[in-house]
Amino acid sequence: MGAHCAELRSGSCRLLLPGISHIGGAGAARTSYAHTILAAQLIFSSLCRQTVIHNTMESIHALLLTAALCILSQGCGGSDAEHRLYAALFKNYNQFVRPVKNVSDPVIIQFEVSMSQLVKVDEVNQIMETNLWLKHIWNDYKLRWNPADYGGAEFIRVPSGQIWKPDIVLYNNAVGDFQVDDKTKALLKYTGDVTWIPPAIFKSSCKIDVTYFPFDYQNCTMKFGSWSYDKAKIDLVLIGSTMNLKDYWESGEWAIIKAPGYKHDIKYNCCEEIYTDITYSLYIRRLPLFYTINMIIPCLLISFLTVLVFYLPSDCGEKVTLCISVLLSLTVFLLVITETIPSTSLVIPLIGEYLLFTMIFVTLSIVITVFVLNVHYRTPKTHTMPVWVRTIFLNLLPRIMFMTRPASDEETNHKSKPFYMSEFSNLNCFNSSETKCCKDGFVCQDTACSCCQYQRMKFSDFSGNLTRSSSSESLDPLFSFSVLSPEMRDAIESVKYIAENMKMQNEAKEIQDDWKYVAMVIDRIFLWVFILVCILGTAGLFLQPLMAGDEM
Repeated sequence: MGAHCAELRSGSCRLLLPGISHIGGAGAARTSYAHTILAAQLIFSSLCRQTVIHNTMESIHALLLTAALCILSQGCGGSDAEHRLYAALFKNYNQFVRPVKNVSDPVIIQFEVSMSQLVKVDEVNQIMETNLWLKHIWNDYKLRWNPADYGGAEFIRVPSGQIWKPDIVLYNNAVGDFQVDDKTKALLKYTGDVTWIPPAIFKSSCKIDVTYFPFDYQNCTMKFGSWSYDKAKIDLVLIGSTMNLKDYWESGEWAIIKAPGYKHDIKYNCCEEIYTDITYSLYIRRLPLFYTINMIIPCLLISFLTVLVFYLPSDCGEKVTLCISVLLSLTVFLLVITETIPSTSLVIPLIGEYLLFTMIFVTLSIVITVFVLNVHYRTPKTHTMPVWVRTIFLNLLPRIMFMTRPASDEETNHKSKPFYMSEFSNLNCFNSSETKCCKDGFVCQDTACSCCQYQRMKFSDFSGNLTRSSSSESLDPLFSFSVLSPEMRDAIESVKYIAENMKMQNEAKEIQDDWKYVAMVIDRIFLWVFILVCILGTAGLFLQPLMAGDEM
């Protein structure tokens, strides 16, 4: 290669510069000639290198292509054997004729369904979408060969459209094609056994019961069978007793409990023949974690907030505000989760019943709170407390609910001194240091006053008379007019008026306190009632699906 390039360079230079070698005599001409020769050598050296690299790459590509063809054909003679086998099998083959030697013999089809994925369950439209692999195995006597005649080939894969296939369809298909696609290839064995496993996405009809939503169990059936061949032409044999779940991709919303398969021979009204089908019952359970966190727990918290309304004192004035706030929060919550609840009118879902229960719960709390506030702010001027109310709500129910009412101030000071005794003991009109004459308008202070026809009344008799007399009775006329001065009489009348008003206010306050205590007792009653209703109602609603699941 190098010698060839050198010769090429020399010859090319002579061809390019034919007249330069005959020019001589001048130094400038010789210098120009040398530079030209050098440039030509550099150009042709680069061309020779590129030619060598290009030839080498072409050789490598040819070798790699030959090796790949040999590997794919498992030897340079493998593809020829498969070609001859394929041509021999389908030379006189008819894919529209059943592969049986005797027309009266049925084709035995071994059938199995493998669940790949449970895509979706549409509660509103009653549709279950699944991704399945349908396994068909049968024997075709026209597709047999001797492996020794074809290079030891025992298996060959052919397009499924070129062989006879059973027309197995999904009877209860709701949307899309009833029959699977035949674009997948079938595996042929030299014994004539044909294995065809086409994948398919089915949208089957399923009667969905959302009574216990979101703790519901569903039973969806999938019925497979031949659409045009009866049992005398095609007989289905179930592979295994259940659906194959080895390649199942777990769903985030549903869990498959079991999927048994059954074979049925049914005679329909349309035809006299008996048709065979294989039905799979898919028992699935909804995973309730999402709905528990986002729906049930918030409803429980709202219910317990409603219970706290009855523990809030009526004097704070925020009972109705809290009730309305809880009701508004529940309403907003219902608007948010409306799209999550199945919109069906056949049955009321369990979560719908619980939300309705919570709404009624909150509404009743508002009504009861308004009634309690009405009782709390009653006065003697507007209402008279009946005897039965006093007996039940002040004596009986507080003892049952272990409510202890503090003793009132009057009961605490019941044995203290009477008001008038304490007041008159502080008066100085009986002080012995003062000796005023009664004719001057003062109370007689001396035991033997010359101006008075009567002796001075003793203080003990005076205090005793005042104690025995009621606040509404007037003093003894003799004492009032003979003993007391006009100023003292006015003072005593004023004290009596003040005492009567204070007594009336105390009595009114006692009645108001009784009404407030009645309201407190009613609050306490409904506090325990609502706690029990909340616990029992929640347990009663959510224990139903657990019991139904145990029965299943």
